[in-house]
Amino acid sequence: MIFANIEYLFLLLLLIPYIVWYILKRKKNEATLQISDARVYAHTPKSYKIYLLHLPFVLRLVALTMVILVLARPQSTNSWQNSEIEGIDIMLTIDVSTSMLAEDLKPNRLEAAKDVAAEFINGRPNDNIGIVVFAGETFTQCPLTTDHAVLLNLFKGIRTGIIEDGTAIGMGIANAVTRLKDSKAKSKVIILLTDGTNNKGDISPLTAAEIAKSFGIRVYTIGVGTNGTAPYPYPTAMGIQYVNVPVEIDEKILTQIASATDGQYYRATSNSKLKEVYAQIDKLEKTKLNVREYSKRQEEYRLFALIAFLCVLLEVLLRNSILKKIP
Repeated sequence: MIFANIEYLFLLLLLIPYIVWYILKRKKNEATLQISDARVYAHTPKSYKIYLLHLPFVLRLVALTMVILVLARPQSTNSWQNSEIEGIDIMLTIDVSTSMLAEDLKPNRLEAAKDVAAEFINGRPNDNIGIVVFAGETFTQCPLTTDHAVLLNLFKGIRTGIIEDGTAIGMGIANAVTRLKDSKAKSKVIILLTDGTNNKGDISPLTAAEIAKSFGIRVYTIGVGTNGTAPYPYPTAMGIQYVNVPVEIDEKILTQIASATDGQYYRATSNSKLKEVYAQIDKLEKTKLNVREYSKRQEEYRLFALIAFLCVLLEVLLRNSILKKIP
């Protein structure tokens, strides 16, 4: 605990002369009733009030001490703390094209991918993790961070239709590379999830993979979607109609991307398979990270103020009841 106004603690020194004054005053007090011989009262039982005689003074001292402590503004510790943890830097790169609405995974590919990725994030509390989304173009949903509460909150906002439709795999990788290239982590990873083939963007997937390799970034690719066809919801005047559309995943390109960067390609044909993929990636090597943690300052005066109030209240009650003086 620290004090914001520590200079007020010097007021505690004023209590010393106050105590001395009280002692001297008690010595100078004379009895109001004088008798020639007090031996007759020698065996008279003492009243319990004798033991309470100095209690009001003690209560007043405690109350004054508490008031001074309140003025000094006691606070909980407020500091930055450097700590070393184990973790790696990961950019989750997720396809948000409209084809991700296909419902071969439940409730659909995108929501299944978000649910499993959220579990993955919760299981790696020490990692720097960020999010890149892509369709016909790409943008960063969240830069690298160890604040996973913020990360998961931003994760909820991922949906189809937020950017131009299409599948720009190369652009998605390139965007993730820009977020990882300056990282000092020993292990830098991109986890790319898509359900289609590259048909948009100015950078080809293999060129983006070579760029990632040059920065020591490994790319793990995930092709999400069942084999054959998948039910896709089409809105019509009669409501949602489902049409079976062919699943077209460019597994050759995804395999080449992973191979070029010393990563690995996975195929997720169901929710359970997708969980297995993330479980395997979860076994990646870890490296040490330096994290700076901030502890927020809190005012802690309430307990001291309460004690001061109770002491004053008790003193007033004693002086006006069992210790009341007769004029």
